[in-house]
Amino acid sequence: MSIPSVSTGLKLYKGKWTKDEAIHLLKRTTFGARKQDVEYFSEASLKKSINELVDAWEDIPQPPINNYNDANYTDEEIPLGATWITATTQNGMNSGRRRNSLKAWWIGLMLNQGRTLREKMVLFWHNHFSTEMNNVDNPTWLYKHNVLLRQYALGNFRDMVKAVTYDPAMLKYLNGYNNVKKAPDENYGRELQELFTVGKGPGSHYTEADVKAAARVLTGIRIENKVLADAHGIFDAGRHDDTDKQFSAFYGNTIIKGKKGKEGEQEVDEMLNMIFAQEEVSKFICRKLYRFFVYHSIDGQTEKNIIEPLARTFRKNNYEIKPVLKELLSSQHFFDTANRGCIIKSPIDFTVGLCREFEVNLPDATDYVNQYGFWLTLQTQASQMQQNIGDPPNVAGWPAYYQEPQYDKIWINSDTLPKRNIFTDKMIINGGFARAEKKIMVDPVQFAQSLPNAGDPDALVSDSVKLMYMMDLPDKEKKYLKEGILLSGLQGMMSDHYWTDAWNKLSNNPDDAANKKDVTNKLKKLYQYLMNLPQYQLC
Repeated sequence: MSIPSVSTGLKLYKGKWTKDEAIHLLKRTTFGARKQDVEYFSEASLKKSINELVDAWEDIPQPPINNYNDANYTDEEIPLGATWITATTQNGMNSGRRRNSLKAWWIGLMLNQGRTLREKMVLFWHNHFSTEMNNVDNPTWLYKHNVLLRQYALGNFRDMVKAVTYDPAMLKYLNGYNNVKKAPDENYGRELQELFTVGKGPGSHYTEADVKAAARVLTGIRIENKVLADAHGIFDAGRHDDTDKQFSAFYGNTIIKGKKGKEGEQEVDEMLNMIFAQEEVSKFICRKLYRFFVYHSIDGQTEKNIIEPLARTFRKNNYEIKPVLKELLSSQHFFDTANRGCIIKSPIDFTVGLCREFEVNLPDATDYVNQYGFWLTLQTQASQMQQNIGDPPNVAGWPAYYQEPQYDKIWINSDTLPKRNIFTDKMIINGGFARAEKKIMVDPVQFAQSLPNAGDPDALVSDSVKLMYMMDLPDKEKKYLKEGILLSGLQGMMSDHYWTDAWNKLSNNPDDAANKKDVTNKLKKLYQYLMNLPQYQLC
């Protein structure tokens, strides 16, 4: 979809602060807008809401565990229920199972996220610093990579780039561990510039010679893996090219003087200083943040009014991420009407957001085998919709975040849209997902009971639409939802009392099986219909 050009800028938003604004903020910064979070933030101020979302402190979560022992396989080193990140052995039998455990664990963190932006930012950086689990094929390194993204998600971007440069998963994924003076490998040196820092924007003019020079600077970084659980990147002076490295006019014709021995490692910092001296770094990252949180189209006016001042904020704050996010998310531009409901939900947003907004009950930690099993089920569903966390399609991440001109429209096609509808239908009307005699599905009665006046069919429809959509429905559509679904089956004149009486009877006499079935079925049809409308695909 296209929206008109938006001329608002980064001045602080001073408009109404209502549930509508809280829902917009939450749907962009968390996975779904849960009703209790909407209530919480709508009663706070904009400033307090943004500060809490951005500044909320979270400890590194408990690590993933062995949930995978079964009749066909037993991990002899790691007991069932214990974490496998301390393992000293890895083989073809346990690697795939541990990687699935990691993916399930990650979905669990999204489902159980607090009132914080961190989980959304971990996904953002996972797409930015893409690695593929199938290629790295080392669950411990992959876990460490996820922790790295989590630690720096709202921290300093320059520090993050350096940490990623020494990260075992990235060293393996882009062949950095094979980058030696006799045979420099250009993979990481190329992606460091093209995808991670200066990008391919209009002000980025690094050259092929810069790629080669960067590769030579990075020679000697390898993986120290004597103890599997303590793998880390180190600098090996014996593998380092200690000759001078010449960069292009884009970098001011900088020459990084070759250094011998341990001092050779200083060249990495000199190169990062050289790269981060380019204004294009700040613009490139701000454009990516804009497309992730606001809208995919960046015209000349948006570049001038939003990207350039945001980039100045980024540089002024020494590449700290929080000031940029606070300025963007507090702006008139972010809350402009034209920027609401204009992003197609990613598959992760779609699946995880549904479960969070409808408070789908999942097993707790005492039943970790089924808990992880259902988490992996949801991960698989998102993967079938073309977003397989842990395994983006390539080093550039998912095309929906960068591919012109479609961007997020790529998420919806003749294959994925039916799968989205099949998922919502299954969660609402087709029995949910089952394993070991347990089931996860939407409880429509529970959701309706959370609304302020579910006994009034007009209020029920309006309040449901407000929470599920970022835009209102026409009165004609709401009329159909009430009369064609909630009041369907009446003989003669339709009356709102029909629904009100049935709802009150459910509350006062829950043992009336016939009435409970009737109310439940009508609610299922209501929410199935709402989820199958195009508006449900947007956030």
